[in-house]
Amino acid sequence: MRSSKIKSPQILKAEPTSPEAPTKALTPLGIKLTQLIRSQELGILVILLIMGTILSLKAPSFLTSTNIFNVLRAFSWIAISSFGEAMVIITAGVDLSVGSIMALSGLITAMLLVQGFGTVVSVLGGLITGALFGFINGGLISKAKLPPFIATLGIMSIARGFCYGLTGGLTVRDFPEEFLLIGRTDLPLGTWLVPVPVIVMLVLALVSHIFLNKTVWGYRIYAVGGNEPAAILAGINTDRVKLLVYTLSGLLTAVGGILMTSRLGVAAPTAALGYELDVIAAAVIGGTSLKGGEGSIAGALIGAAIMQVLRNGLVLMGFPAYWQPSAIGAVILIAVMLDQLRKRSSKP
Repeated sequence: MRSSKIKSPQILKAEPTSPEAPTKALTPLGIKLTQLIRSQELGILVILLIMGTILSLKAPSFLTSTNIFNVLRAFSWIAISSFGEAMVIITAGVDLSVGSIMALSGLITAMLLVQGFGTVVSVLGGLITGALFGFINGGLISKAKLPPFIATLGIMSIARGFCYGLTGGLTVRDFPEEFLLIGRTDLPLGTWLVPVPVIVMLVLALVSHIFLNKTVWGYRIYAVGGNEPAAILAGINTDRVKLLVYTLSGLLTAVGGILMTSRLGVAAPTAALGYELDVIAAAVIGGTSLKGGEGSIAGALIGAAIMQVLRNGLVLMGFPAYWQPSAIGAVILIAVMLDQLRKRSSKP
C-alpha cells in the first residue's frame, strides 16, 4: 500500500490592478531579510542584547571576557539539554525527566570512573544511561500511549530514585585528571580562551539545527507537532518520531550531565534538582510553542542564555539571592506573554 504524499498548495499571485502601480516581487535576499525580521529568534536576541546593555551599565564587570565565558560555561549543560527538549516540545510533548537523567548520567559516569574504568568507557556508560531512559520515555508515550506529562514525571522519580539508591545518598568524587579536564580546560581561539563545554555546546547546537531543519526526520518532527493526524495520513510513523525525539532528549541531557560533573568535580544524588524547569523555560523563552509544531535550536540556545545572563546580572548587582527565583519566574512569564501577543498580532 503506497503512502500518500502531501503536495504543496499552489500560491495564487494577484495581478497588478493597473500598469501605473505594478506589484514588485521580492528578491531572494529581500525574502531572507523579511523572514529574519519576522523571526522569533531575532526578537529574543534583541531582548538578550538589551539585557546585556543594561547589566553592563549597572555592573561594569559584566562585559569582561572572563565573566562572559563564565556565563557561557555555566549555562552550557542547560542549553545542550534544551536542544533535545525543544525537539520534544515541537512534537507537542514535554520531558520532565531531564533534571533526573542529567544527575543519573553524571553519577553513572562518576561511579564507573572510581571503579577504575577509563574515561572513554565511563563517559560512554553515562551517554548510554541517558539515551536508555529517554528511549523508555519514548516507549511509554508512543507504545503504551501514556500522556507525556505522566510518563516523564514517572521516569523523573525513578531516575532520581536510582541516584539515591546507587549512592546511598552520598556524593562521588576523586575523579582522574583527564576527566576533569573535559569541563575545566580552555582552548585558545585567537586572543580568547574558550571553555571546552562552550565548544561542545556550539557544535551540538549546529548539529541539532542541521538535523531539525535539513533532514527528513526534522520535517517529520515538525509535522507530528503541527498536525499529527495529517502526518499519519501522509505516511509518517509518528510513534517512531516520538521514540526518536525522547531518546535524543535523554542523550543530549546525558552530555550535559557529564559536562556538569566534570566541571564540578563531584557527582551528587541531588545534582540538577529543578533543572527540568530551566530546560523547559529555555526552550519556551526561545519561541518553542507548547502546542507543538513551532520552535528552533537557535531559539533554545538564546533562551538558555537569557536565563543565565539574568542570574549572573542579579548576582553582580547585589540582588538578594532569596528573591532571584521570583525575578527569574517573572521574566519567564513576561517573555511568554510577549510571545503570545506577537503571535496574535501576526494573525490576519
